Amino acid sequence: MRERLVVALVGMTVAMIVMYGLPRAYVLADMVTEQETTKVARSATLMAALLTERSLGSRPIDEAFLDDLLVAGTTIEYVAPDGATTRATYAGTASSDDDIVEQRELPDGGSLTLTRSDELVKERISDALLPLIGVGLLLILFAAAVGYVLARRLSRPFGELAEAAGQLAQARFDLRIPTYSIPEAEAIGRALRQASTQLDELLRREREFAANASHQLRTPITALRLTLEDLSMWPETPATVAEELNANIGELDRLSTAINELLALSRGNRVGDAVDVDLNGLVATAVARWTPHLEDAGRTLVHDPVDPVPAHVAPGPVLQVLDVLIENACSHGQGQVTVGAHRRDKFLDIVVTDEGAAVIANEVFQRGTRAEESDGHGLGLTIAAQLATSLGGRLTVGEAATTTFVLVLPAP
Repeated sequence: MRERLVVALVGMTVAMIVMYGLPRAYVLADMVTEQETTKVARSATLMAALLTERSLGSRPIDEAFLDDLLVAGTTIEYVAPDGATTRATYAGTASSDDDIVEQRELPDGGSLTLTRSDELVKERISDALLPLIGVGLLLILFAAAVGYVLARRLSRPFGELAEAAGQLAQARFDLRIPTYSIPEAEAIGRALRQASTQLDELLRREREFAANASHQLRTPITALRLTLEDLSMWPETPATVAEELNANIGELDRLSTAINELLALSRGNRVGDAVDVDLNGLVATAVARWTPHLEDAGRTLVHDPVDPVPAHVAPGPVLQVLDVLIENACSHGQGQVTVGAHRRDKFLDIVVTDEGAAVIANEVFQRGTRAEESDGHGLGLTIAAQLATSLGGRLTVGEAATTTFVLVLPAP
């Protein structure tokens, strides 16, 4: 912005100088030419009088006499009554068709021709135009200096507002934006101050909600866990029932961990510490947990391939993403579900695919996007995509003929 303002002001100054200076230069050139013509005419008249007086005194009019009358850029030619011609030229004077020529007839029948060189006239015109050009250059420099000062003053508020907007984009809402005398800058500053206040209030409410939700969810989950533990230890509880209760206690622990991680994600915190794990080991854990559910639905869940894939990630979010993808394939997919992890160049891919036709795109990860026949809220895949981003990766729809989801993670 600063450079554009300087260029605009200097350009406007140059345009004004050209609009004024060119006509002025032409007028000045005409004035110099007219003055030189007048000087030549007066000089010719004066020389004619001198030659007449010398002729009446019977003194000779020779080249030496004419040389004494020469000035820079002139040529004098005298034609005597008997036709004899005497000519004197100033040293270095060149002639052209544009020279100024004045001729005078003398009383004794002779004639005088005075010529002023066009080069000398042009030199006088250049000398006359030089101050005009100098003033124009000074005006341009002055306009550049004034433009630079004005541009800095005008652009400074907008630079500060851009910096404030960048801080606002980084979730820094404690902005101290000064007031400006420029109406446009003040309008932007007022909007940014209002936006920062509203976003700060919104974030505060969201954090309070997250804290309240965490407390409200932990309390019943803890109570339910204690109840299941008591039931599993009752003497009246059959061994098979106690075993099933203990298995569900593990699911409650996993649910509590998932809630904590989702709340941390909503607050913008880390979702767990990264450790060295085998991705196919995590896949095997998820497959073992979901196999009974798919078998109850008359479908199969296959882990392929099973070769170790070392990774450095937080295991909890990876398992949550796998749960969402496998549950999605169980609820909305068809046929066999295949899950596996493998390395691809600098990335690690966890692929979940079923045998249903591929009719979805990456828009399915946007909040609220769901199939018409779905009875959910369209948040599962959205949360999974956010968890993938928190891991430094991404969740995408694979390019395949059947429904395929790919969790892409950075290789260690």
